[in-house]
Order: sequence, then C-alpha cells, then structure tokens
Amino acid sequence: MSALLTPVQFRGGAVAPNRVALAPLTNGQSQPDGSLGDDELAWLGRRADGGFGIVETCAAHVSQDGKAWDGELGVHDDAMLPGLRRLAARCAVAGGLPLVQLFHGGVRAPSKVSGSQPWSASSWHEDTPDFEVPRAGTEADIAGAIAAFAAAARRVASAGFAGVEVHGAHGYLLGQFLSRTMNQRSDSWGGDLAGRARLMREVVRAVRAAVPPPFVVGVRISPEDFGNARGLDLDENLELARWLCDDGIDFLHLSLWKSAESTKKRPGEHALPLFRAVCPPEVRLVVAGAVWTPAEAEALLARGADLVALGRAAIFNPDWPRRCADPDFQPRRPPASPEELAQLAIGPAFIRYLGRMRGLVTPRAS
Repeated sequence: MSALLTPVQFRGGAVAPNRVALAPLTNGQSQPDGSLGDDELAWLGRRADGGFGIVETCAAHVSQDGKAWDGELGVHDDAMLPGLRRLAARCAVAGGLPLVQLFHGGVRAPSKVSGSQPWSASSWHEDTPDFEVPRAGTEADIAGAIAAFAAAARRVASAGFAGVEVHGAHGYLLGQFLSRTMNQRSDSWGGDLAGRARLMREVVRAVRAAVPPPFVVGVRISPEDFGNARGLDLDENLELARWLCDDGIDFLHLSLWKSAESTKKRPGEHALPLFRAVCPPEVRLVVAGAVWTPAEAEALLARGADLVALGRAAIFNPDWPRRCADPDFQPRRPPASPEELAQLAIGPAFIRYLGRMRGLVTPRAS
C-alpha cells in the first residue's frame, strides 16, 4: 500500500485517514455576503467523496475589512453558521477531516470588496495597476484582527469542522507584518523578527486558546519570496517555525509553489528537511507545490513531509486519493473545456476564475 494512504494523527488526537490533502483554493463560488454557495458545497463535497484525507476550504475572511475578493467564503459572522454546518457535515461524510483556512487580506482587501480602505503593517505605494494605498494599522485594528481570528475559529468549531489553518502565506495580512519590506513599523509590531512575527504568533495563540483539542490548528507560510509574498527570509522563517511549534500548532503548511526544487537561499538544500529539523515530530509538516503524480507526492513524504496538499491536480482529478495506489494511474492534466470542468463539480464562477490562468480552460465547445 502506498505510504500516501496510511493514516496520520495530530498531537491533539485527531486522525486523517490518509496523507493527501486538498489545498485551499480560491474559487469565488460563495454568496455576496460570504455565506456558502451551492457550487462551493458541490466542489468540496466531490473532493471529499474522492477520498482526500483533509478537505480544506478556500481562504475565508475572518472580518469584513479583510475580505479580498468577490465570492469569498466568510467566517466573520454567526449568520454564516447555517452554511458552515452544511459544509462541515458534507465534507465529513467520507471520513476525511474538514478544515477552514482563516485569513485577512490586509492590503489585498480592496475597498471595492471590503467596503473600507485597506490597512496593513505600514502605508506604502506600489506602482502597479489598481494598487490601493493602505493605511498603517492602529492598535485597535490589530487587536480587532486577533479577536476576529479567534472568534472565527470558535465559530467553525461549533459548525462541526475538525480544524483551521491560519493563512500566513502569500502576502496577506499576517505575511505583510512578517515582511521586512512591507512592515516599516518602529513599535512592538515591527522592527526585528520578533516584532514582525508578533501578529502571527498572537493570532495563533488566540486561536489555540479559543478551541480545545482535538480541534486541529495549523499555519501556512511562504518560506521564501514568491509572488505577493515578499520581504521574507528562509532562516527567519525557520526560527518562526520553532516559535509557532511552541505556540501550539498541530501542523505547519509549507507553500513551495514548485515543491521539487531546492530553496533559493540554499540551492543545495530542500525546504522540507530544514523545517523538519526545527519542528518536533509531533508537529506535522504539510507541503504543496505543483504536485501531480503519486511518485512526486511519495518523494515529498520521503523528504520529511507528513501530508501532501494538491491544488490543480485535485481540480482535474477529484478521485486522486482513491486512484493513487493504481500503478497505471496517470492524473489528468489541463486544459479542459468548461463542459468537462462542470462534470468535475466546478461551477461557473470557478471556471471563469480558472479561465484567467493560461492553459487551464479550453474554449467552450460549439
């Protein structure tokens, strides 16, 4: 049997039936107020039926001022609870662990979506289209964000989810505070690594305190610069990982983008052994980044990962975990037509979103 299909236990006691996770994927399929949409329910439910050991939602905003895009799932208000209960129950049917990814967009929560000027660690300007200058967050903003993350964790726990992942990757609010370039504060929320990491750590501690074991609490980070994640240093993030383990996380999710490649700072070394060395064995390591085949996933387990998260491979192969033990399994790769994607439980909004990325969606059949 493939190692991918063996169970994995978190230190609080929760058990995932296998080591294949659905990565959190933006899909735009929820309602304008953030409540669950039927297409989002179908998308996640289909992957749960496909055997994913962990089924994780898209990034879900913990407060209205952190909402980053239209169609985003909300966990910011008790009015979201009916949909969240439906989603948790649907995803748990097949035996996997349903998780919610908690996030705040910071500078990437534009006023046209959130309804208010975005705020971040500092105020700065970028000469890029549609950039909206953020204001520097106040003590009240920061305290409010910490409380919102904790309240969201309690909310999704009451809805029946097995855990949460705090989104500290990809240049959202927590990553903006961690960044050496985006965080120019001179108070206790900036400066050295301890100051810049303080918001992420305070959020994690508040979330951990808000929910009892075996509720799973994890964090996703970008180990180095990529895309919107900027101002990051590999060695600083290794120290951050040590601190987060001390703060009580059950897993650390490394967003590598290209998981087969070595780190930029240390070209001869892969990130997984480096983070495995600083995290105790009871803290599970999850890795994501352009994984398509079972062989690629198993190679990451051999390097120190406990679970492998699939993004695009899960879009095109909803039964990937159920098929990965078959030596003849060749995962389907893009592109696919809108009609074919609809057969994979991908709704119109998600299809439009995927269509903005090169090579994923073919023209609609005539």
